[in-house]
Amino acid sequence: MEIRERMQAVLAAEARAIEAINVDDSFVAAVRVLAACEGKVLTTGIGKAGHIARKFAATLCSTATPADFIHPAEAAHGDLGLVGRNDVMVAFSTSGKSTEVLEILELSRHLGVATVIGVTSHPDSSLRDLSDLVLDMGIIEEPCPLGLTPSASMAVMLAITDAIALSLLEVKGVTKEDYGMRHHGGYLGRAARTDNMPHTR
Repeated sequence: MEIRERMQAVLAAEARAIEAINVDDSFVAAVRVLAACEGKVLTTGIGKAGHIARKFAATLCSTATPADFIHPAEAAHGDLGLVGRNDVMVAFSTSGKSTEVLEILELSRHLGVATVIGVTSHPDSSLRDLSDLVLDMGIIEEPCPLGLTPSASMAVMLAITDAIALSLLEVKGVTKEDYGMRHHGGYLGRAARTDNMPHTR
């Protein structure tokens, strides 16, 4: 396959995977749980899923929902102290079998985590058993020529987090002013505080 064809195939595969997401009642329930959270929203994941989890926490913070990422491996060495009662944990794992992620969920339960939301794909995922709500990514075929590199699955995972964050923003009634208070610098900060920002390239 030529380079252009490979790139187009990757983009098409990722678009199909995102389009195939079944936004069922669990997705709606997840937004409501996050909106009602009386503690912190904690995100976790390892590998590529960990990067998506970290980005999700950053997006939540910028849209008026306090959140933090907790690395499942570091949690075993003291970072579990971040976990408290009434927190909601959102765990990301395509396979749902990552030992570190499963372990942090089990330990977090003992520290009073109120709800666990799992984002996973595999039907036999152990993450499903440890979650109160499961956001199903669907069965995803990776476009990697080796069939290994997680690209379409990460696109789906990222899209799900954006859908949650922006729906949550709307449910909570976050205003442009609220947004601007969390972006005091940069282009977004100026755009949030100005009615008619010129479009710049």
